[in-house]
Amino acid sequence: MLSKIKEHKGKIIIAVLIVLCFGLIRTFEEALFYDPFLVYFDSDFKGLPFPEVDVFKLFCGLLLRYFLNSGLSLLLIYVLFQDVEIVKFSAILYGCFLAILFAAFFVILHYFPDGSWLLFYVRRFIIQPIFVLLFIPAFYYQMQGLKK
Repeated sequence: MLSKIKEHKGKIIIAVLIVLCFGLIRTFEEALFYDPFLVYFDSDFKGLPFPEVDVFKLFCGLLLRYFLNSGLSLLLIYVLFQDVEIVKFSAILYGCFLAILFAAFFVILHYFPDGSWLLFYVRRFIIQPIFVLLFIPAFYYQMQGLKK
């Protein structure tokens, strides 16, 4: 076990640095991104109307955050698996999820004023690196199956 850790020391250090970058994005989210929903969802939002938003600034802030998290996620996947095909496949998935999630977010925001819980969860997938938590075990499982 120790020999495997020593063998993959570089991968482990880079992976830890990437995870720390995720933490930095989360720590400085209020300073880096325009998102009035940060305060809204920290409060008792059930039954409250959505806050007034500058749609363009909100879109740009969410898009920047999504791209930062996606880029770090793709880098983490590459570091862990060293497989460009997996990274390409992941990038395609991130692109598809980007279109679906942003469309859902703005449809809920404009047409479903009582959909605060739905908006909460769609926004959560946009601003948090949740997909990488799903992709890494899936790719690991797939690679283990290919070795057998």
